Amino acid sequence: MERAFADLQITTAQFVVMTMLDAYPHASGADLARLALLTPQTVHGITSNLLRAGLISRAPSTVHGRIQSLALTGAGRKLLAECKARVAFLERGLTADLTGQEEEMIRKWLVRLTLPDVE
Repeated sequence: MERAFADLQITTAQFVVMTMLDAYPHASGADLARLALLTPQTVHGITSNLLRAGLISRAPSTVHGRIQSLALTGAGRKLLAECKARVAFLERGLTADLTGQEEEMIRKWLVRLTLPDVE
């Protein structure tokens, strides 16, 4: 993915954070750290870079005054769509020689590796 994103000047970690923000709009940095399985410090660095690039925005949370909520901007949504298209292309290449049953088995195995309590 790093090579696929190189000309877009986005890292895989930034892609993950943007994907989480797309799924969970207005999440906080702490929320993103939990969702993306990254440290809060790492997420802070990533979100700082995304804010500077105009790909996400920050606003006070409606839940708590000290919490900042983050959201994708229009530019962020556009870039994320391009990244997702590139990831889909890569996935098609990885699964091209697999049967549907083989692909399903591998996907289930990968989920069990990352989420051992999920069947």
